[in-house]
Amino acid sequence: MSAGMELTTGNFAAEVEKSTIPVLVDFWAEWCGPCRSIAPHIDALAAQYAGRLKVGKVNVDQEPDLAGRFGIVSIPTLIVFKDGAPVRQRLGAVPARDIENLFKDLV
Repeated sequence: MSAGMELTTGNFAAEVEKSTIPVLVDFWAEWCGPCRSIAPHIDALAAQYAGRLKVGKVNVDQEPDLAGRFGIVSIPTLIVFKDGAPVRQRLGAVPARDIENLFKDLV
């Protein structure tokens, strides 16, 4: 597992929907090669923006209800939440700068 906190149906409301800072959520699975390829970028961004951005990971195989709730049909899917609501989304393995651009102006 990476630097992002593990998000489940049990902690999603507290960690994401009630967060006072933006949250980048990575919907992923262990068998997903593209998910593994962006994990180091997400880890680096989590460290760089610590205290200003939360980073969480939802394993879609273990949390199908959360995946369904947000209409996840392809992974990796990155969703940025602000004030408890999804505000931006990106699909696929993208460069680190594209991931950062999803939230940089929100922190």
